[in-house]
Amino acid sequence: MSETRYTKDHEYIRIDGEIGTVGITDYAQSQLGDVVFVELPAVGKTVAKGGEAAVVESVKAASEVYAPVSGEVVEVNAALEGAPGTVNEDAAGAGWFVKLKLADSGELEGLMSEAEYQDYIKTL
Repeated sequence: MSETRYTKDHEYIRIDGEIGTVGITDYAQSQLGDVVFVELPAVGKTVAKGGEAAVVESVKAASEVYAPVSGEVVEVNAALEGAPGTVNEDAAGAGWFVKLKLADSGELEGLMSEAEYQDYIKTL
């Protein structure tokens, strides 16, 4: 069973064993507006918790997608390069950015649960 955790920067990580799928939340994509470009890292790249994992550009702004945890990029969602609007259409599903092999599952402890994240965005 997978578990999803959230950051205050509006990234999510869906954990399935030692692999985490990273993307931005529906709230984040709605704030960005229409996504027009996505820059993904190379497979094999190591990212640090809080470090840049990808870049997303919209008609409003360019934003970094930060890694919720440290790990090695084991897969990227290459489909986004040809269809970046997928992030707007299905941020929590087909609009994911990268899959990371977790370096330290203990880093998940500092992330929010779904309920905590929903409470957090109500304060924004």
